[in-house]
Amino acid sequence: MYYYYQIIEWNVEGGTIKRLYNTNLSKTIIAYPPLSEQQRIISILDKFESLVNDLSEGLPAEIAAVQEQYEYYRNKLLTFKRKS
Repeated sequence: MYYYYQIIEWNVEGGTIKRLYNTNLSKTIIAYPPLSEQQRIISILDKFESLVNDLSEGLPAEIAAVQEQYEYYRNKLLTFKRKS
């Protein structure tokens, strides 16, 4: 509600203080995506949250990816053939 209060044009004049009246609220149209899209967004946000906040998932996955990258380049360097 705070967000909508900030963006809605309340049609006030002069020094009138903006207030949230029932008539304004009942005329306000709040758009939201269909349920299937909301569920898709929630799924993405849940995965993001677990990667960012859950040290048992996100950090080990990042460490494994870096370790794999390290091993790849190490092996490339160790199998480097010099020109004769």
